[in-house]
Parts: sequence; structure tokens; C-alpha cells
Amino acid sequence: MTTPAANASLTPLPGHLYVVATPIGNLADLTERARAILGAVDLVACEDTRTTGAMLTRLGLHRELTAYHDHNEAEAAERLAEQVSLGKSVAVVSDAGTPGLSDPGFRVVRACRRRGLPVVPVPGASALTAVLSAAGLPTNGFLFVGFLPPKSAARITFLEKHRDFDYTLALYESCHRIEKFAAEIVTVLGPDRVICIAKEVTKLHETFFVGLAGDVQAKLTAGSLKGEFVVLIAPRDFTP
Repeated sequence: MTTPAANASLTPLPGHLYVVATPIGNLADLTERARAILGAVDLVACEDTRTTGAMLTRLGLHRELTAYHDHNEAEAAERLAEQVSLGKSVAVVSDAGTPGLSDPGFRVVRACRRRGLPVVPVPGASALTAVLSAAGLPTNGFLFVGFLPPKSAARITFLEKHRDFDYTLALYESCHRIEKFAAEIVTVLGPDRVICIAKEVTKLHETFFVGLAGDVQAKLTAGSLKGEFVVLIAPRDFTP
């Protein structure tokens, strides 16, 4: 079943779910439309009510918040879809970036789609697209895999499987594993594979390490490993 959606409106409509992207670091990256929607919906579903509450307070907005995160997503998705079906306007956000991309969001969207309810994207910041746009690696096609498993053996298996992949590989990595993962890239794919490791994108200490994997590893480990990381791995035959 298809349903019309008010994509251009700055005023949320009853019985609509809004998937709202929020800044990944710089609050100025919140769009005018996102601010308007967040300031007027009946309910904001968020990963952490403290994080989103603080952001809304800084914007001078005060809305009802409800928790929607990894640990309650299955139950909360149905509850939120029911609220939409009853005529509520609901916005779903993650702590940073676009919901559904390695963040909660997929299940509530699916629940609303199953009920034939309107789902409206309110696009904005995404660490994935921000790094792809600025790294200088091929973007004609890419495979985004979110976070790889925490076990080293599983990450190595992934790299071996995709050694000859025709497009750019894109993923997120934790500050606790980025040093080890950079070493695994060099070991499995070789020191001459072109990669990008970006940290703290749009934040004060934003840094892009782009070049041969061996050189990037050395530069990365010479500095602070605090922050959030996006990793891009170019196809084997790509030269910068």
C-alpha cells in the first residue's frame, strides 16, 4: 500500500513518522526543516533522551521524548507505529547522524510501512556520506557494512573476502579497535592499498588520513586515537 507524504512541509502532519537526521558534531549542520519538524511533532523518539534533550534545549525546543534504542527497539517500534496510526506525529532521531544507518530506525520504519503509514525522510548529516564526499576515493559505487565484528579473526575474514571487491568499502570503527584494524588492513590488503581513515568529522579535531595504508597507519598511530572513525578502502587497482 502506498501513502502520500508531505515531503516539502515544515509543519508535521498527524499520523506521519518523520526520520530526522541530526548533526554529527557541528550543531549548525541541523537543517531548517529538521529544526521545524523537531520543534512541532507530538513525540520525539531518540536513542538517549539526555543527548537529544540537551540538543533540543540548546535550540530552544521542548518536546516530549521517548527512548528508542538497541535494547528496546523491537518493542518500541510497534508502540511508536501504534502512536502514528492513532494520529500522532512522531520524529525518530539517533544520537548523531541519520537514523537507520548503524543506528536504530529500521524497525520503526518497517512497522509503519507494514501498516501503510506515511514515513517522511528529513535528510541531513551522515558521517558516511560526509567522508565519501571529501576523501577522494571512488564513489561510483560503494559497500557500506556499518561496524565490523569485534573479533579480529572476523575482521580479517571480511578483508580477505573483499580483497578484490570492485568498489569502495565503507565502515565505521570504534576508537578502541581502530589501531588494530588499521594494522589488519596493512597485513591483509598490503601497505600500498589506498585508504581513508577520518575521525571526528565536523568536530573541532576533524582529521582525514588519506593515502597508502602503510602511511595512513603510521600517521594515525602517531596521534590521538580518541573519537569516532569512518574507514574507506579503495578498490585494489585504484591510484590516488
